[in-house]
Amino acid sequence: MKSIDFQNIVLSKYQNGDTPTKTFHDLNGGIGLRTIRRWCQMILQSGSITLSSPPGCSRLARTKGNIRKVKNRLRRKKRVSAQKLSMELDISERSVRRMLKNDLGLHPYKKVVEPLLSDDQKIKRKKFANWIRTNFRKEETMRILFSDEKFFDINGVDNSQNDRV
Repeated sequence: MKSIDFQNIVLSKYQNGDTPTKTFHDLNGGIGLRTIRRWCQMILQSGSITLSSPPGCSRLARTKGNIRKVKNRLRRKKRVSAQKLSMELDISERSVRRMLKNDLGLHPYKKVVEPLLSDDQKIKRKKFANWIRTNFRKEETMRILFSDEKFFDINGVDNSQNDRV
């Protein structure tokens, strides 16, 4: 429910003679009791619920226009860092990251580098699997722990945290 819907419900209940506490219980905690009491005071004074401005600070960087600029920039060229975007659009890097994550629903994708198996290695693996199937009984295989986890480091130390898309 939107705030306007809550305001209309509180207004109608107050005009019907319900107390703020009863209205709070009827709304099942959907809105705070203090807010309902404040709104009832506004109704008593002015006859309606008039909020001067939405609560909280106004947005300076994450405006709809800036979000549209970031979205259009990503359409032109997909692979661009948040740092380069912030420099191009003259917005702080943190604000650009918030726009990408919260407003546009984009997340960094971490590339997983896996070593390629040669045809010879694939043949050897199949031979080993067939050999295990023919030479061992089920009871004997239950005592063997097979693990396919191995960290391959071919080109020196690689920090995958730095390799994002």
